[in-house]
Amino acid sequence: MRTTLVSGLPSLSLTLSEAQIDTLCRFGQALLEQNQVMNLTAITEPQAVAQLHFLDCLALLNAAEFDGKTLIDVGCGAGFPGVPLAIAAPGCQVTLLDSLGKRTQWLSGLLPKLGIQAEVVTARAEEAIPARREQYDIATARAVARLPMLCELCLPFVKVGGLFLAMKGESAADEVQEAQNALRQLGAQVERLYEYPVADAIHRVVVIRKTRPTPARYPRPFAKIKKAPL
Repeated sequence: MRTTLVSGLPSLSLTLSEAQIDTLCRFGQALLEQNQVMNLTAITEPQAVAQLHFLDCLALLNAAEFDGKTLIDVGCGAGFPGVPLAIAAPGCQVTLLDSLGKRTQWLSGLLPKLGIQAEVVTARAEEAIPARREQYDIATARAVARLPMLCELCLPFVKVGGLFLAMKGESAADEVQEAQNALRQLGAQVERLYEYPVADAIHRVVVIRKTRPTPARYPRPFAKIKKAPL
């Protein structure tokens, strides 16, 4: 895991301290151990964890400035991308949001043991927004949901002038076109697509800038978001 992580950082033009690399590897080992009793990830080989979890998430460091910022990772799952970002950018105040209590309990118990500072919240995104509306400089999501749905669930968290970083694959450009109405309704616009290599593939981050407040009627109940995306 460590060798793959260290050898992959130059391809992203990134450098980490030995302590940060150690913490990432300890988190990765804990992930694989817990995955034997809890479904946290389909990626079970240490080398693949380094490539497809750590390097993939660390690439976000090239998409935005994180130091001194507040970030919410919406639907963080086993902690991606929020945990690697909290390790690599300790000046960023990270909130990890997920609806599954088993995952968040595991993260809440593990992160302090590894010296990782992050707030862990158990809630659905649409339920968490009222108390956290427009409180964050950056929102991230690595979910499989299409971009129009993700925008409605993530952009309400973001301050005007802040960023939503949506991690996507080959479909990124098509999803940006799908999301044009959602972006208009929610008060945001795409700044750029950031492309980067991971393993033998090209991954993409859709960098979205919040330009005006999101109307209070958003997000709608999840059933409506799913049935009729903006």
